[in-house]
Amino acid sequence: MTDTPDTATTERRLSSTEVLLLTFAAAVVTANAYYIHPIISEVARGFDVDKGLIGIVPGANQIALALGVFLLLPLGDRISNRKLVTFTVAGQFLSMVGMAFAQDFRLFTLAATVLGFFTIAPYLLPAYASKRVDPVRLGQVTATLTTGVIGGILVARAGAGVVAEHFGWRTVYYIASGFMLAVSIALPMIMDEREADTGEAAGQSYPRLLFSMFGLIRRHPEILLSGTIQGLGFGTFLAVWMGIGLHLPDMGYGVDVVGYLAGFAIFNLFTTPRFGRWADNVGPRRARLVVAALNFAGVLLLWPFGYNLWLLIVPTMLMTLVGPVVDITNRMTFLSLEPQIRTRLMTVYIVMMFIGGGMSSSAGTAVYAWAGWMGTAALATAMSGALLALSAISLFQRGRAGQDTGA
Repeated sequence: MTDTPDTATTERRLSSTEVLLLTFAAAVVTANAYYIHPIISEVARGFDVDKGLIGIVPGANQIALALGVFLLLPLGDRISNRKLVTFTVAGQFLSMVGMAFAQDFRLFTLAATVLGFFTIAPYLLPAYASKRVDPVRLGQVTATLTTGVIGGILVARAGAGVVAEHFGWRTVYYIASGFMLAVSIALPMIMDEREADTGEAAGQSYPRLLFSMFGLIRRHPEILLSGTIQGLGFGTFLAVWMGIGLHLPDMGYGVDVVGYLAGFAIFNLFTTPRFGRWADNVGPRRARLVVAALNFAGVLLLWPFGYNLWLLIVPTMLMTLVGPVVDITNRMTFLSLEPQIRTRLMTVYIVMMFIGGGMSSSAGTAVYAWAGWMGTAALATAMSGALLALSAISLFQRGRAGQDTGA
């Protein structure tokens, strides 16, 4: 029997090479939002703005990203993922060029905000891949793509500090623009055209498609819990690194040292896929509670260890190792549901994640300007404690309903 086009596309599975190429692309498109972390003090100095105000740049980027995800990502359940990615990565490229050449702080902030709006590819790709892998590989492939995201963050945060220290912070954005140009050309070649969606999203107008997410939330209310947990986890990460980006220069270190500290995230490239396989075995909610407890332990060490560079490595390493696993386990709670709704569920999840990230980015610099490193540590402790409590509540609720499976 000859396969119809729909059947052939449904049965298509990504090869290992294709997964690796998508992972590399995810790294490049993710990195754009993180270059500013180690160089935030240099950018503030370059535009002559104070420490409390500079946080508006990553904050506006994250909030715009949440808006872009809400308005654009649901289209992934209705139109070709390839077309959507091609459009948005081109927007990212133009925004990066704007950041590289902006001579006014307001224009730089505007370009960073527009960049955020178009940064949906890293969050569309997991949903795209989840429809093209066997269910038993979902955790492993999700972890692999997450490793790409981690790699992008690693290169951005470690490399930007070193480049800025020796060649100036604008050079960081010149190089990043070149990477984005390459990805804008390559991604459409990597991805395939998907057949027209035959699910509930196919016949819906764009406004109805957006509002359909509220119906999905009613049917799958746990997405709100997973999104809140991720918003707290991502927000803790950004608040801490906004603080570190200001704290270490205040201690007399250059921005390259901030990058070197961020460089310890290289261990995630090896540990995250293994954590993904472990989560496949023990269940996402149980795994999430374990890593949430480890993250909280690391956060508690920030204040007592934060005034010595070598001691600071301990809590930042622990938080860096387990932070991505919180994201993986969150995604596993809904990426095993029906393929036709995964992109819209991912939309809800990512919007909540970046609302948390945007608020925390601005709060991180403002709190540091007001209360120093002690304030940063206190903010992180409160957020990480809430994350741990919600993870425990989720497992308890699931335990009452049944076994902790991927669904």
